Amino acid sequence: MNIRPAKVQDVKQMQKIIEFYADNKEMLHRSLNSIYENIQEYVVVEKKGKIIACGALHVSWEDLAEIKALAVLKEYARQGIGRKIVKTLEKNALALGIYSTFALSFKPEFFKKLGYEIISREVLPQKIWSECINCHLFPDCGEVPLIKDLSVKKTKTKKIKKK
Repeated sequence: MNIRPAKVQDVKQMQKIIEFYADNKEMLHRSLNSIYENIQEYVVVEKKGKIIACGALHVSWEDLAEIKALAVLKEYARQGIGRKIVKTLEKNALALGIYSTFALSFKPEFFKKLGYEIISREVLPQKIWSECINCHLFPDCGEVPLIKDLSVKKTKTKKIKKK
């Protein structure tokens, strides 16, 4: 399994994965045009030449980026692939100097396990007015907004044994 930047040759496979979940009302649809236009934001997971998962990092503001279009082929679900994509996208955000990532998700528990916290939609005004307002489900799509501060590293404290 290999996580890598997406290529234009991957787009049709990516859209099929995304559309499976969108058709089941588990995420929003992405047109081929939208994926092509934003291909530089995407990473894919490839296994034996087949695209099995994808996700994107979309810069929303100078200090904020969205993790979106996260999808894993159903037969590869629950194997930690989505988690690996999110970690890769978070590293990409840090490389850009962005220290907060957010997601709008119908499955907030997944993101909560990765350290994201549920927030109010009002915390994300750039997102709401730049993309959400054009969505046919606006304003009540049911997606839950979550955010993570990437500048905070949680470290395990070692217990010091007294001699």
